[in-house]
Amino acid sequence: MAEKLLPTLVIGAGAWGTALAIAIARKGHEVRLWARDQEQLRAMQANRSNARYLPDIRFPEPLSLTADLESAVREARHVLISVPSKSFVDTLRTIKPLLQPGVPVSWATKGLTVDDGQFLHDAAHEVLGDSHPLAVISGPSFAAEVAANLPTAVTVASPNQAFADALVALLHSQTLRIYTTHDIIGVQIGGTVKNVLAIAAGISDGLGFGANARAALITRGMAEIWRFAAAMGAESETLFGLAGIGDVILTCTDNQSRNRQLGLALGSGLKVDEAVKQVGKTVEGMHAAREVLLRAKQVGVEMPIVEQVCKILFEGYDPRESVQALLCREQKAEVRRPA
Repeated sequence: MAEKLLPTLVIGAGAWGTALAIAIARKGHEVRLWARDQEQLRAMQANRSNARYLPDIRFPEPLSLTADLESAVREARHVLISVPSKSFVDTLRTIKPLLQPGVPVSWATKGLTVDDGQFLHDAAHEVLGDSHPLAVISGPSFAAEVAANLPTAVTVASPNQAFADALVALLHSQTLRIYTTHDIIGVQIGGTVKNVLAIAAGISDGLGFGANARAALITRGMAEIWRFAAAMGAESETLFGLAGIGDVILTCTDNQSRNRQLGLALGSGLKVDEAVKQVGKTVEGMHAAREVLLRAKQVGVEMPIVEQVCKILFEGYDPRESVQALLCREQKAEVRRPA
């Protein structure tokens, strides 16, 4: 199976797609990176780096660039998608008629589909059918640190163990550790909801509420993730791992997180459009918040932190009042005793 993954095509030359392409190429595997922006592509070809997102990181020799998506997909033996969640389904529809039979598809996109809140593996199965093995790559990982070859650990989730093992062979190294699981639902929930929690944590810190409030938001946010994951059929152990609590800790506490940056800007007093402009890059938590809340209501799960983030983002609520409302909710037991 591992041999069939060569060459790999990475669709999306943002920070994370580029970092993964670099990681694959560092292991000596041939990898092609496709970028939509032709000006960016020409600059990357000339400089052998992605100056826009990962300045000073040189491309390894096995990494090549392409503007020809049609030929690249037809020739690929593995397609790795790293595009914003709002573009995920359109990307699948574009590549479907170009894929060779049985070519596996993985993605590093975190979120749900826009408007209907589908998990990405459900959307991928709906578009591609049963003939292409599927996997998601998730976990606590800033692209800049992966590209700089700093120690990182992530999770590959796939119901197809052979494909998961092949991705380990493709990516695992001394500095990038790859763990595997079959719980593709749990991994996607962790990677999605943590972005919403990071906005909340950033808002709290931007307001100056302190470390205690941040810790409370993170901890109670994890409780929301566990409730939602259980209702959706995920395994609780997954949320104790890299794709769950690991990613929550990273995204909620480090200022490299775009979602935390957005929250900090909102907490400092900027309006939503001003905060988004200040971040200047895709903030997946904004797209995810409304969809997560919709799915949670459908399965009867209470997610008060996600709800307050939605009110701030889409209903004009004052961040200070929203955080205060969370901290002043009715007292209850933290752990319910069995009846």
